[in-house]
Amino acid sequence: MSDEAWKGTRMSDVKLEQKQSLSRKEAAVWLHALSKAFERGGEAELPMPGGAIVEFRLPEQVKAEFEVEVDGDEVEIEVEFKWSTSNGSADAETSTHED
Repeated sequence: MSDEAWKGTRMSDVKLEQKQSLSRKEAAVWLHALSKAFERGGEAELPMPGGAIVEFRLPEQVKAEFEVEVDGDEVEIEVEFKWSTSNGSADAETSTHED
């Protein structure tokens, strides 16, 4: 999908899922970016692998789900945040970031 096609796409119309191996430091950089977005609130940008940037609006309150699962020698940690975009002003866009 082209950059222009993504412009103005509602968050409910988009699902972006990435699975890849990261170093501990790379994971920390991404988590820090997410943390800063939540700290600032409002309009937020979250860099994704491959140079894409997901833009969205963060409300004052979100629903959070935390899960830690240990299965044999594998540990899985999931953090999920949800909020409503029904107020009409919480749009999401995806664009390609070029340096």
